[in-house]
Amino acid sequence: MSSNMDDLHTELRVLQSHVDSLMGCIKQNETKLHRFQLLETNLLTLNSLYELIEHVLDDTQTVFDLDFVSFCIIDEKNEIRDFLEEEGLRVDKTPGLVLINQSQPLEKQFGKVGRHFLGDYDKKRCALFFPAVEKEVPASVAIMPLIRRGKYLGALSLGSLDKQRFSMQMATDFLKRLSDILSVCLENTLNFEMLKRTSFVDPLTGINNRRFFDQRIGEEIDRAARSDDPLSCLFLDIDHFKKVNDQQGHQAGDCVLVESAAEIKNQLRNNDILARYGGEEFVVLLSNASNSKAVEVAERIRAAVEAQVFECTPEQKLKVTISIGVSTYNPASQSKTLSITPAELIQLADQGLYAAKEAGRNQVSNQGEHLGNKALKKA
Repeated sequence: MSSNMDDLHTELRVLQSHVDSLMGCIKQNETKLHRFQLLETNLLTLNSLYELIEHVLDDTQTVFDLDFVSFCIIDEKNEIRDFLEEEGLRVDKTPGLVLINQSQPLEKQFGKVGRHFLGDYDKKRCALFFPAVEKEVPASVAIMPLIRRGKYLGALSLGSLDKQRFSMQMATDFLKRLSDILSVCLENTLNFEMLKRTSFVDPLTGINNRRFFDQRIGEEIDRAARSDDPLSCLFLDIDHFKKVNDQQGHQAGDCVLVESAAEIKNQLRNNDILARYGGEEFVVLLSNASNSKAVEVAERIRAAVEAQVFECTPEQKLKVTISIGVSTYNPASQSKTLSITPAELIQLADQGLYAAKEAGRNQVSNQGEHLGNKALKKA
């Protein structure tokens, strides 16, 4: 009798252990499901490609407790790279982000139907999706194509040091849902970025337009005020541009605008802001650039444009000059109660441009540093 009771107690303890283990698994799955739902919600509310990439690379790794996460995006015309670098993301310095210029590698990997690949890491098959992996490679991987309306957009790749984590025998419904959601998010975000770029880019020169500049200048002034870094503005105008149109034709005028914009851009840093302000006028914002540095940049632009030969056609070669006005907002040199508005900073640079024109053109005229409502200090 005693032996039977002992056996019963043993069986009860074993059963209780199984129940406890099962409850622990249920709680773990509930936690994972909750995290996944939060990830889903976050992804669906994003409309910035920069933010989407950041959330995919960081949140996915946290939610699924992964050792490796890679986000591959097809970028046929390098437009996505441009989007991201304009937002301040260094593509080549972002681990896990892969941009490829054609869909063939994905079609070869996944076929026309887009089958997920789960299994052991194989360098020949997986190197494209984990390019930053060198010393330590995943033991098992899940590589999921991102497809919308029959078109490959990219792939999401998950890797683990646990060889049993991903295998062809495991159910893929959960991963399929994740890839479907991310495909929708990526398509929507790319469409939004394209629309934004179209509305903020001058179609002739390919640089930013006035609408973009008007939005950014306020942000840059606020940033300068917070960091106590100087912000300089250049206002530029191609000299005697009307004569180019009247005497050489509007196609020649367009050629001069396009090539001038390119030459100006060549003299700027990646984080400087260049925009076509209207007609033959351009405007530049130089972040963290002192007044003397801004004058130096302006003079470099003026000399580069003057030296440029604009070959609109083999038979039509033109030379033009440019006039530039310079103004600087330097919050570190003034009281915190004083500031400057976007209109004031532009107006000061415009006054410099007018002075350069009056002095004979092909010149740089400096309006100095803005000291709130007190005065201007020439460099």
